[in-house]
Amino acid sequence: MSHALVKIWIHAVFRTKNEAVIIPPDLRPALNQQIKNILTEQNCKVRVVNSVKDHMHCLFLLSADADIAGVIKNLKGIFSHWINHENLTRSKFTWQVGYGALSVSESSVPNVEKYIGNQERHHQKTTFQEEYDRFMAIYHPELIK
Repeated sequence: MSHALVKIWIHAVFRTKNEAVIIPPDLRPALNQQIKNILTEQNCKVRVVNSVKDHMHCLFLLSADADIAGVIKNLKGIFSHWINHENLTRSKFTWQVGYGALSVSESSVPNVEKYIGNQERHHQKTTFQEEYDRFMAIYHPELIK
């Protein structure tokens, strides 16, 4: 095969440092667009990005010449620099160190896209911690005490 063929959908989730409620509703469309721009600049095709008060979800195709740790590190760093440089929040904007990145099968992309798009409604019933605990139970049950 003379060319690389890579098609890996990634559902990434990252949270504000110290669970800060710092992403105001009126800024979310611009912030979501900025995340899309940063991912696109890294040659990752973006399907959907959505933010709520203290975290973001995005679904994108990982570029064939990228690694997930590098993409997320660049994304979080460039985004934090941009939001602070533009003074878009009342306090300094910082992401927590960690992140979640899960592969998504092609057949599940529409469902994950819908799930990400409905975050506002979803978090009226479920906290981020409950969501995190559910993911851990599914993907890392050995880490649950």
